[in-house]
Amino acid sequence: MFSFPNPVDEHAARTVAAGVLLLSVMALAFRQPLILIPLAYGFWARVLTGPRLSPLGLIATRLVAPRLRRPKPVAGPPKRFAQAMGATLSSTALVLWYGFGLSTATWAVVATVAVAAFLESVFAICLGCTVFGFLMRAGVVPEEVCAACADISMRYPQLARRQTA
Repeated sequence: MFSFPNPVDEHAARTVAAGVLLLSVMALAFRQPLILIPLAYGFWARVLTGPRLSPLGLIATRLVAPRLRRPKPVAGPPKRFAQAMGATLSSTALVLWYGFGLSTATWAVVATVAVAAFLESVFAICLGCTVFGFLMRAGVVPEEVCAACADISMRYPQLARRQTA
């Protein structure tokens, strides 16, 4: 139950990011802090169980991504790390609003989530994955955590086949 898929279909990840973007923009546009609850829940559900308990995750993996095109596998650990960053930010927004009543700080954090979700959903730029890669290069995250992150042939098997042929 408490696992995260590896690899992850990038189309599903980008679909989830589009849903996160929509929720974040709605929260910002309507200044509606109640939207922060399902936003934070979704991130925590995806960190802990992958798409299994996440409404956005289920929609992305079962309905949207299978209809887009062939799956595009990417490494799971960086995507899980990115979801953990989202869980941290969305939980911070909840605490800022409900714990301290700090409106401006809350919406600044939600705007940060929206920017990250926009970059992932539109341009396939995963900020959490970028931070994860930096932490691997710095030696904070051991290479064993994500062999696919260190070996490009695991991400692009068609390249590995060409090199061995």
